[in-house]
Amino acid sequence: MSVVFLNFLQRWVVTTLAVLMADWMVPGIHYDAAPAIILASLLLGFLNAFVRPLLLVFSLPLLALTLGLFVPVLNSLLLLFVSHLVKGFVVEGFWPALWGSLVISFVSIAINLMLGRGVRVETRRGARRKPPNDGGAGGSGPVIDV
Repeated sequence: MSVVFLNFLQRWVVTTLAVLMADWMVPGIHYDAAPAIILASLLLGFLNAFVRPLLLVFSLPLLALTLGLFVPVLNSLLLLFVSHLVKGFVVEGFWPALWGSLVISFVSIAINLMLGRGVRVETRRGARRKPPNDGGAGGSGPVIDV
């Protein structure tokens, strides 16, 4: 199997586990059968990968005005949209969708951190410095490198 397919499969399983956890924790989110939750998590992953970035760009002024607090609202609207598209997966309103989207986000982050796919932050100590300009043929004076 290719690495791309394995990454896709891993993300799908993580999303499915997160949606199952939201179903368990949030009253107002439920599913009828296993195919419904599998299809809902697949569609949610697709929307998060392709539609959510566009929604974030279009809602940038509102995101700046609310200091980013509009992002959970966008996530809950996507979850509500998925519940309207997938028969057997039910989200009973905005508030269950909001709490469900928060649970899905936190569970996905936790599982990805356990799998080693979390956010990576790299730091470098010290900066590379250019050798001082000795007034030779190449320059007209000292270089300030910040």
